[in-house]
Amino acid sequence: MDDAILSLFGHLLAQSLMAIGGIYVVVAELQRVVVVENGWIEAEDFAALFALAQAAPGPNTIFVALVGWRMAGLWAGALAICVFVLPSFILSVLLARGWSRWADERWFDLLRKGLVPVTVGLLASSAALLTQTSAVSPMALGVTGGAAALSLRTRLPPLAILSLAAVLGALGLV
Repeated sequence: MDDAILSLFGHLLAQSLMAIGGIYVVVAELQRVVVVENGWIEAEDFAALFALAQAAPGPNTIFVALVGWRMAGLWAGALAICVFVLPSFILSVLLARGWSRWADERWFDLLRKGLVPVTVGLLASSAALLTQTSAVSPMALGVTGGAAALSLRTRLPPLAILSLAAVLGALGLV
């Protein structure tokens, strides 16, 4: 097995346990490892894979499968999703069993409250990173800001917002 893929799997395993709140909170770290540190994927390809994962039906964690696929093919994509999902799934099952037992414990309440700012910070860093990567011109930055505003202020589905941005791109406006 290729050293790059083994390294990716190691990073995915560690990030799986940090992915409180979903794939969004680890996107910035994954981008740092995959694009910046190792150059396994170009920044534009990384952003395109993320957009594809957002447009596809199903869970957003398909993104890690797309990264594995882009790096080494279908088998790497399938293994990447397993490596990313299984550890957090096992941890979730264990925590769910202890939730009612620990609900009244002070340390558990502090843990739950402490994870909120961590999750918000990780989400903000992922959003900033993806904006920086994809907004390569003033018009692209405007489209990104407009898409964010539409997402926050309307009930439009993400696919509709992405489609609108794609039309602007196809018209050569971005």
